[in-house]
Amino acid sequence: MRLNRLFSGGDCGAMLKILQAIEDTVIKGLLVWITGLVFFDVVLRFVFNMGYIWLQELTLYSAAWMVLLGASWAIRHGAHIGVSAVVAHLPDRNRRMVACVALGMCVFYCILFFYGSVVYLQKLYMIGIEMEDMAFPKWIAMLVLPLGFVLIACRLLGIMAAVIRGESFGFTFNDEAKDSMGMLKSESPNKGNSEKC
Repeated sequence: MRLNRLFSGGDCGAMLKILQAIEDTVIKGLLVWITGLVFFDVVLRFVFNMGYIWLQELTLYSAAWMVLLGASWAIRHGAHIGVSAVVAHLPDRNRRMVACVALGMCVFYCILFFYGSVVYLQKLYMIGIEMEDMAFPKWIAMLVLPLGFVLIACRLLGIMAAVIRGESFGFTFNDEAKDSMGMLKSESPNKGNSEKC
């Protein structure tokens, strides 16, 4: 009964809200962490004329974590750029079918990368490879590979479920052309007024 309450509430049950809050916090934390690392490295190099080579590697791996976790976050917020010139003109039923095919291909891609990353991490673990500039197991630093692709696949499967239920036509994404036209229209009246003055 208690589990039903946690996962109820449509797409945003209590458990999902907690997971989304954790995801948001981790991504924000990684962004602050990376900014701090880069700032610290720049100050060391240009103010004190010294630096630590391992800072660059730590920044690189932290950025990889942010990118792969951020891809899942971007799917949730519709922040990916998409091209829908042809699909937008299809009838609703066909749009949903095309969306399901596209989502299925994306999930398949995630499965392939998940499998490949698990094999890669197993080999790193068995061989015992460490990171180049830090005495830290590389397989732990690369755990974001399977984790990131699982999160992306879960988001895609959630969209696919919404498409199948008839609640969505597929991906939601930024329409840069529409945004640009909106910005152009909003700037036009201001431009005319500034030219008159």
